[in-house]
Amino acid sequence: MVQKSAEELAKKQRDISIAEFFEKNRHLLGFDNPRRSLLTAIKEGVDNALDACEEARILPELNIEVIQLGETRFKIIMEDNGPGIVKEQLPKIFAKLLYGSKFHKLAQSRGQQGIGISAAVLYGQLTTGKPAVITSKTGRNKPAHQLKLKIDTTTNKPDVSDDREIDWSEKDHGTRIEIDLEGSYTKGRQSVDEYIKETAIVNPHATIIYTNPEAQQFIFPRAAEELPAEAKEIKLHPYGVELGTLIKMLETTDAKTLQQFLTTEFVRVGTGTAKEICQNSSLLPNTKPAKFSREMAEQLHNGIQKTKIIAPPTDCISPITNELLEKGLRKEINAEFYCSTTRPPAVYRGNPFIIEAALAYGGEQEGDTTVRVMRFANRVPLLYQQGACAITNSIQNTAWRSYGLQQSKNSLPSGPCTILVHMSSVWVPFTSESKEALAHYPEIVKEIKRALQECGRKLASFVNKKRRIKEEGKKRSYIEKYIPHVADALKELIGLDDINTKKVEDNLYEILEHARGELEEIKIDNPEYDKELAKIGKEQDDNDDNYEDEKEVKTEKPIKERNENKITEEKQKTLI
Repeated sequence: MVQKSAEELAKKQRDISIAEFFEKNRHLLGFDNPRRSLLTAIKEGVDNALDACEEARILPELNIEVIQLGETRFKIIMEDNGPGIVKEQLPKIFAKLLYGSKFHKLAQSRGQQGIGISAAVLYGQLTTGKPAVITSKTGRNKPAHQLKLKIDTTTNKPDVSDDREIDWSEKDHGTRIEIDLEGSYTKGRQSVDEYIKETAIVNPHATIIYTNPEAQQFIFPRAAEELPAEAKEIKLHPYGVELGTLIKMLETTDAKTLQQFLTTEFVRVGTGTAKEICQNSSLLPNTKPAKFSREMAEQLHNGIQKTKIIAPPTDCISPITNELLEKGLRKEINAEFYCSTTRPPAVYRGNPFIIEAALAYGGEQEGDTTVRVMRFANRVPLLYQQGACAITNSIQNTAWRSYGLQQSKNSLPSGPCTILVHMSSVWVPFTSESKEALAHYPEIVKEIKRALQECGRKLASFVNKKRRIKEEGKKRSYIEKYIPHVADALKELIGLDDINTKKVEDNLYEILEHARGELEEIKIDNPEYDKELAKIGKEQDDNDDNYEDEKEVKTEKPIKERNENKITEEKQKTLI
């Protein structure tokens, strides 16, 4: 056997472009099976459209169409009324991975990495060999530019095959994306239909027109005429900044002194707080950042943790709000009880975030299955990787038995209930580039659990009230059953006629009502429920809703409810 020298082996080493890497590892971006790939491509386009409209302060109007070209071949068309994209930027935005405006900006947005829509273009060209067609217009009196492009995976650069100006007079401004790709269209909880519906629920300021491959058109009109509060860009909060990040910041800062570094590079650090941090770090405020050693940086890092610093501002985050969360649930679910809560801002790794939770209980929901979980991050539905998500983990580790739901250890609870959790942050920590599950940071898990517990206490109050009313109804039914017998007995004992016997019976009912009070009735009263909306995505057999990638989620066996009417009848027979 001939040994190879290190020099010979070195000749085989070469750079790998990011596009080349994802070409072979597209599953990391959510393109691992046809069903999920179709959803991921549409999701990336919708995220971009909503972000662009909100950034330009335009009320979004989205038109999404999925056309089936063959058994596994689809064309997706996504059109928005956003500000449009200048011609020079079009190729890079749609055909270069890791290119975007949001990666280095700490402000809430759906997109973060500069990967999503380019990955959809890459998947389309890999599975069909066809280029994406992008059309964009930036103003009423300006021409529309249309490009056909692919990604050169060797260099991660755009490959434009056609570039022309077209007449797009029906549109003042906006962008249209057309991608041919391989996919699979089904209905159920992980379908495109469900994604579009949930997107409409948590983005009530958007109008969405969606046409599915069966040529069914669904219009989701906007329910709010105001855009969400604009999320402002902020600097890092000192809490949670890791030592390595701090060292890098000290090396690259333009600040001349440590005190200036602290006040200019971080949010919520004024002159007084900066001096206190220096004191707690045993460092001089006029120390030059360029002269910092690793040991000095560690001193500073420890000093920050010892200093009491105000929580980050909330104007960099735009939560959905309790009112809109409940309104969305009322449209989708016809329940007896709704509640929601918004937690105060918290910090992980220097990034502020807010957790919101809501639930709907009872009504037309099934009681012998596990609860339905709806997960959102920055107003985007998360439909896959439920078992890998910090939201699911937090729900499993909450003691739902205390709040009126059935639950086995470390399992999702069972009962007629839907639980919704939303995370808003300047940087959402997803477990992978496909952005489908939240990472298990202790600070995030703690806030999710606290939000769930707040909703749980409200639920327990309602469930206990419902139980008391039910028990009172049973007691009354027992008493009411014997009132006619008592009246008949009195008739025989004192010789009452039929009229007086009826009066005695009525008086006994009045005494019962007066003694035990008026029996409150709990009923479904939800004028906002949209039956047609609730049907979208659910026409297919529920078996199609099984989460293929979520078998690790522990659920309990269905609990059959007893027939209470039958029990009541048996008890009454025993009493008689």
